[in-house]
Amino acid sequence: MAGIAGIELGGTKTVVVLGHPGAIDLREEFPTTTPDETLSRAIATIRGWRGESGAPDAVGVASFGPIRVDRTAADFGVMLDTPKPGWAGADVAGRLAMELGCPLALDTDVNAAALAEHRFGAARGCPTMAYITIGTGVGVGVVANGAPVHGLMHPEVGHVRLRRAAGDGFAGACPFHGDCIEGLLSGPALAARFGRHPSTIAVDDPVWHAVSQDLAELLAMLLLTLSAQRIVVGGGVANRQPHLLPSALERLPGLLGGYLRDCTPETLTGICVPPALGDDAGPMGALVVGASAL
Repeated sequence: MAGIAGIELGGTKTVVVLGHPGAIDLREEFPTTTPDETLSRAIATIRGWRGESGAPDAVGVASFGPIRVDRTAADFGVMLDTPKPGWAGADVAGRLAMELGCPLALDTDVNAAALAEHRFGAARGCPTMAYITIGTGVGVGVVANGAPVHGLMHPEVGHVRLRRAAGDGFAGACPFHGDCIEGLLSGPALAARFGRHPSTIAVDDPVWHAVSQDLAELLAMLLLTLSAQRIVVGGGVANRQPHLLPSALERLPGLLGGYLRDCTPETLTGICVPPALGDDAGPMGALVVGASAL
């Protein structure tokens, strides 16, 4: 078996891997720039590996969005109204399928990461779970009964508006909705909120309080709407600011108000957790998605 190629197409960087679900054998990372440049580099990387490992059996794409995931739609695999400049209308699946010439499957980057954590990571044994990525954007992937949730499109929880922390006047940074979740918690939103890069802010600085409250509101919403048995909180910002999740968990019981008896301060630390796969959740998820094309 030549293996499966996986492409995690992120808003900031792209990760191309070769392997199979559960193991990454080869990896290449590079910035996500224009559609043509980024997809060309991904294709060249996979073609370059063919000489060492043979043609891939399939390719799985885990893409930022919004992107059409319905295989029956005429615009399957086409990027929709994304805030990333230059990508709206990019035919991601069509270009990759045409040039790589092997079976292809596509899902969102967060659905793919959710599948990887469900199968191999922090959500094993949980039929209903959610994966939150906090990075260049904010997305939520949902797995129900072992399958990623699709519908009219795919979950776009990052663009939901939630109750704001008292006294927090930050207008938000989403070009579509201002102070939606993505406009409050994403890396660019935090930089706009703080006026400098989040990595330069001390973990005990009071400016994090409103951010933790926003994350707690998101967790409460997912618990109340999905009855998620596990919520995995990952992505570049979350993984590099590990104090955010514990701080949000301190606020979460107060938001729930004792309504969910199974969500005590003690149990919540086991329900809302960091990813077991770390930064590999997305690339590993791309391999899981690729396997579904076989």
